[in-house]
Amino acid sequence: MKQLAIVVCLALTAPAWADTPAQAARAAMAQLEAATLKLDEATSARDRVRALTDAVRAFETGLAAMRDGLRAASIRETELRRDLDARDGEVTKLLAALSTLGPTAGPQTFVHPDGPIGAARAGLMMASLTPALSDAAAGLRADVEEATALRQLQQDAANRLQTGLADIQIARTELSQAMADRTDLPRKFTEDSVRTALLIAASETLDGFAGGLSEITENETELDLESARDRKGALPLPVAGEVLRRAGETDAAGVTRPGILIATRPRALVTTPSAATIRYRGPLLDYGLVSILEPEPDILFVFAGLETVFGETGQVLPEGSPIGLMGGPEGEPDDIQSPSGERAGAALSETLYIEVRLGETPEDPLGWFTDDKEVTE
Repeated sequence: MKQLAIVVCLALTAPAWADTPAQAARAAMAQLEAATLKLDEATSARDRVRALTDAVRAFETGLAAMRDGLRAASIRETELRRDLDARDGEVTKLLAALSTLGPTAGPQTFVHPDGPIGAARAGLMMASLTPALSDAAAGLRADVEEATALRQLQQDAANRLQTGLADIQIARTELSQAMADRTDLPRKFTEDSVRTALLIAASETLDGFAGGLSEITENETELDLESARDRKGALPLPVAGEVLRRAGETDAAGVTRPGILIATRPRALVTTPSAATIRYRGPLLDYGLVSILEPEPDILFVFAGLETVFGETGQVLPEGSPIGLMGGPEGEPDDIQSPSGERAGAALSETLYIEVRLGETPEDPLGWFTDDKEVTE
């Protein structure tokens, strides 16, 4: 995990035009160092899960900063090379003129056929022309050097990014194992698997399934959790991404749903926005893998579209605990090397559907969550 120190060095040493990615990378570096320290000190399963969760988040932030820096470098390099190509004729003439003048050229070098007066006029003209040619040559040289440096920077960073992608996958695997090994979580109830199967078979909609969740429990107890209702509008988004579709908007298939759709990066970590009981986790209707959380009675958070789900039905998760991972391949370094940005959308290729239900009524999730985790491409 300490490899992220290498991964973010591109942004840490980036030129002035990449100040924002550099700042993001420095913040990610601090997060990873803190997470790594906690991981080294973690002795209990709970501490290890928390430390691994922080480490995965730090990786995601650092790799995002790396992608932003690489894309900015690629765009800048392309702009420079296009400008140099467009000035090809100008550059050829400039080089020819400089070659003729020589390294020590001055006004006295030129002899005019009209005699001293013509030579004086030519000398005055060259006195102003020579510095201009030198300035143009210096500017051209700076552009060529910057373009060359950017190309080398991208090649080096691509290798470091590949290392980071491998390391974050290791961290995710360790987190999955730590969640599977965890036995210290309290339980609010025991799931009746037969009733669950019958409820799924009988449900045609999410409404119907959510309404019957109380029927699949045994030995349910009361737990005193922090009220999510009191934090409405201030809960963190469970995943970093962009709002692709808002509540009540119709999708391309003509389906209108009361939840929101978040575009995320592949394999993004999804966490619970508040302490909550897992009411259900598993496949459901046409929603794919689903995790339904109950932060308090009569409130449900529905997260659908996961590839991996953590925890067991009936367990109570602390706030910020991982509930699953998004699907999709992590990607390759050259996926972000497109100067025109046509590949940028692929970075947010996965979608998480989020629904909030108050009693039997869906509410707009954007009224419950802040956008602190929102990212743009």
